[in-house]
Amino acid sequence: MALKRSSSMKTQLVNAIQLQEVELEEEINTSSSNSTHAEAAEAKAQTEPKCYTVEEAVESIGFGRFHILLFVIMGSANIVEAMEIMLLAVVSPEIRCEWRLEDWQVALVSTMVFLGFMVCGVLCGYVADKYGRWKVVFGGFIWASYFSLLTSFSPSYGWFIFLRCMVGCGVAATSQGFVLKTEFIPAKYRAFLLPLAAVFWMLGSMLIIILGMTVVPTMGWRWMIRFSIIPSIILIGLFMFIPESARFQVSAGNVQGAMSTLNWIARMNGASLPEGELREPEVLERGNAITLISPAFRRTSLLLWYSWFVASFSYYGSVLSGSELLEKNLLCMTDADPEHQIKHNQEEALCYCIPFNMADYQTLLISCLGEVALIPLNIGLLNIFGRKPSLAILQVLSAFFFMIVNICTTMMGFTILLFLLRSVVSMNFNVVYIYTAEVYPTAVRSIGMGFCTSFSRVGGMIAPFIAQVLMSKSVILALSPFALACVICAVGVLFLPIETRGRALLQDA
Repeated sequence: MALKRSSSMKTQLVNAIQLQEVELEEEINTSSSNSTHAEAAEAKAQTEPKCYTVEEAVESIGFGRFHILLFVIMGSANIVEAMEIMLLAVVSPEIRCEWRLEDWQVALVSTMVFLGFMVCGVLCGYVADKYGRWKVVFGGFIWASYFSLLTSFSPSYGWFIFLRCMVGCGVAATSQGFVLKTEFIPAKYRAFLLPLAAVFWMLGSMLIIILGMTVVPTMGWRWMIRFSIIPSIILIGLFMFIPESARFQVSAGNVQGAMSTLNWIARMNGASLPEGELREPEVLERGNAITLISPAFRRTSLLLWYSWFVASFSYYGSVLSGSELLEKNLLCMTDADPEHQIKHNQEEALCYCIPFNMADYQTLLISCLGEVALIPLNIGLLNIFGRKPSLAILQVLSAFFFMIVNICTTMMGFTILLFLLRSVVSMNFNVVYIYTAEVYPTAVRSIGMGFCTSFSRVGGMIAPFIAQVLMSKSVILALSPFALACVICAVGVLFLPIETRGRALLQDA
């Protein structure tokens, strides 16, 4: 019995020793296998070159001298666009008298400009996504300058509105400069730099009003238009210093061109590109409008199209309403001088030749300052609340100021109200520009912007008939549609599915 127990114990001991040997052998094999895999992965990493994307390159380069140059030159494009748009408000009383126009004919001038903008907006967006942003913007400067010059030689009203329509087409092309500018700016600087573009818009608006004050009374409106194209001619030369978008170049498969652009910017900024080589897949489906209504972007696009419509509708409504209230002396003022006590309407005379006096020009000039006065507030809203809440807040404020802009007050009171109205509608336009450029990918960013600007010009086409035609019938009836559109838009933007604050720009959908 003792012998059996001794034999059993020996057998168990031998089995335990063999099991330990097997486990030890497995551990050695596993360790060897892991080591082999690690060595293989390390060898693979050493043989494969490091690579980076355009987004990483833009962030690595950071902000520097190139971006200051970009900001000044591309911002100056806003001066040109603002002058062409604000020119309509300044020249309206002059052409009304020269060609004895009715209210609807004066309104049609603005509508034809926006018609050209609307038709060419989508076309320019497609071409910019397909063949490059730079070519479209540069061509737009030349086109707008040429037809603006021809406008000053218009022999009749028919020629005038046709040539202004052609100018609108050129301005549509120059608006793609916002996309070009956005694609070069690092993400954390966009909320600070892009709102500052309003400074240039204000300068353009003020410049055309100053030309109206100084040139129109002495030399006439035709010479005012001729002088107004000088900034465009200067800008054509300066634009040669701006390169094509590196994001577009990569999407088009021109990696070498993108590398050249990024290296030049890095040297100018005194920075360096990430280690490795630029590598991103070519995007074959560029400028495809179907992407805008694909499931990923359908709700965004529909809400943005309405937001752009309202942004333009309310902005040009504020500009034209202000000038119309002054021109026809429709203000409810408690301290009106004898000249402003005379009300004018279409029934009294076919043509009431009432050019702006110096006080009217000064009121328009001060209201232009509203374009930039609240920029710090705009930047704060974008950085603290984000793009979507900022849009909603600004739309509600726009509706409020539209409804109180004509309360009975002094001339100074009206100037302040018009100043605040111009401030909030301008900020709203700025935010919707920024959101659109950030939300769409590079492959469809320009055509997305093109569709949005086209919808905005529908608002611009309707605004004159309300602000310039309906205003003669009832001031409240004319201002109410602007306020109502803003309230509806404030609710709509809350349903936008994407918040773009701090988000990298997408390359492909």
